[in-house]
Amino acid sequence: MNFSHGDILIGEIIGTAILLLFGTGVCAAVTLNHSKARASGWIVIAFGWGFGVMAGAYTAAPLSGGHINPAVTLGIAVEGGQGWDKVPTYVAGQLIGAMLGSTLAWLAYYSQFAANADRDGAMPTLGIFSTIPEVRAPALNLLTEIIATIALVLPILAFGLTRGLGESGTQVLVVALLVVGIGLSLGGPTGYAINPARDLGPRVVHALLPIPNKGTSDWGYSWVPVVGPVIGGVLGAGIYNLAF
Repeated sequence: MNFSHGDILIGEIIGTAILLLFGTGVCAAVTLNHSKARASGWIVIAFGWGFGVMAGAYTAAPLSGGHINPAVTLGIAVEGGQGWDKVPTYVAGQLIGAMLGSTLAWLAYYSQFAANADRDGAMPTLGIFSTIPEVRAPALNLLTEIIATIALVLPILAFGLTRGLGESGTQVLVVALLVVGIGLSLGGPTGYAINPARDLGPRVVHALLPIPNKGTSDWGYSWVPVVGPVIGGVLGAGIYNLAF
């Protein structure tokens, strides 16, 4: 469909905001003290992000196609060889939406963030907003993000070959389950950004928000979850064009 720049911007802001509201929200729920979901684990986080993709993409789809991820936008542009003039609009909407959604999640958990700061040895909060590698090895962390993003973008493009998915409206649901699967299978090393806006937007918000005892925003690592998914999105589209 030929979406207008205005619809793309609005759709991607809304859709990505919903994604980050769910995603940042589930990370806060599992991480922060005085949360009813405290310490409920990685499976809960993976499904929370998957449901965020489902809600955000379904909401944005009528306006923009529901990319809600610059890596997906780039992959679609590379695969089709067109639509490059709209890529900046998509990315702008995704970044704004990511910042908005993570800010809303912070407001929803404002009391829990405050209670965390009141504890002795308050825990850092960056992991609620952005990804942190379990083992800091930038080259290998980058490779993990590239592989995980190929595992996202290549199937998304291939799903488009299955007419029934698009006609039935279940394609977004299948993509959401794909995101859950990536989180469960490939999320362990880096936290699976697989989306530059999902990591960069909340990292900016983390740096700007008045979160007491929030710790560092780790800008030295911030390029990995941006560059890795960009490369992975382009490679995923390249593999698709070669294979299909």
